[in-house]
Amino acid sequence: MRLIDETGQMLGVMTVPEALRMAEDRGLDLLEIAPTASPPTCKIMDYGKYKYEEKKKAAASRKNQVIVTIKEIQMRPRTDQHDFETKMKHARRFLLEGDKVKVNLRFMGREMAHQETGLVVINKAIDFVKDLAQVEAPPKTEGKNLFALLAPDATKIKEYLKLHPNKKDEVLEPLKEEADHDED
Repeated sequence: MRLIDETGQMLGVMTVPEALRMAEDRGLDLLEIAPTASPPTCKIMDYGKYKYEEKKKAAASRKNQVIVTIKEIQMRPRTDQHDFETKMKHARRFLLEGDKVKVNLRFMGREMAHQETGLVVINKAIDFVKDLAQVEAPPKTEGKNLFALLAPDATKIKEYLKLHPNKKDEVLEPLKEEADHDED
């Protein structure tokens, strides 16, 4: 087998008992790192330390991951203007927080015959948040539902927060409260 020491130096080709003896003399472990190579490659290392470092790397990569959630806004074709505006303010907040928004319009009974009114409502919703979002999935009918998926657009959000610096505090304040609540 080909042997590599703990510093990464190539020690050459030797037998398994010789390699094990060298690893034991140094108080370390012998690990096979390339079993399919010809000859197989092994390395002398502290396996416990190696596993600990791998665990730390995995935790760091998970910590840096961004988890995107999809928030859903439910509406009907006959949703009143005030209710529509309230729901769209929630959608704007979700987008500013970095979440995707699914605008879902549900048809009931005879409303199915007039789907064009639902399309008008959903296009109005898209226009309401066009300064923060991009349309990821255009309006699409699926059964009795008409929906569109909106994703936050980072450049548009940065421009919006430059123009409205007080909005940044409104977005970050609930996040701080949530973090404080999680610590308790």
